[in-house]
Amino acid sequence: MKPASGAPRRHMPTSPFKPPAPAPPAERFSVDDRVTHDRYGLGVVIGVEDEVAVLVDFGSRQERITTPFNKLYKL
Repeated sequence: MKPASGAPRRHMPTSPFKPPAPAPPAERFSVDDRVTHDRYGLGVVIGVEDEVAVLVDFGSRQERITTPFNKLYKL
């Protein structure tokens, strides 16, 4: 038996099951946005690297957070 791969299964047009919902678009951040993170708390965006990562100042530390921004929310 083959091990499961990390790739999502493709939807067959003749399948009676609904296709999976598309992933929501990644949230866009800009410099000076106020944000909150589940682990680090409140912070301010101080840098944006295209759509790859954001640099956030959380007061006591600065963190580079990469996409997907699962735990980072704009306030």
